[in-house]
Amino acid sequence: MSYLNIHPGEILAEEFLKRAGVSINELATQLKIPRERLDAIVDGRRAICLDTGLRLSRFFGTSDRFWIDAQVTYDLEQARQQQAVIQREVRPFESAA
Repeated sequence: MSYLNIHPGEILAEEFLKRAGVSINELATQLKIPRERLDAIVDGRRAICLDTGLRLSRFFGTSDRFWIDAQVTYDLEQARQQQAVIQREVRPFESAA
């Protein structure tokens, strides 16, 4: 199965900003966060932290967990790409029992 791992910044840009007709500058002003932070999120260069996630949830009327869950899901899928290395490097704990 092929899974496309989408950064939450892309979800923000495509599903929320475009549909609402809100610019990054306007959103940054409304959220009371630096525009540079929002630019980095939308560009996929920065994760959505808890504070920003709660601000996005408040502004767009989503659940408190929506943005945080999107970020954790993205991060987990990114980490899973290293699973072969982890399998090679980490040996499971063996109980002495």
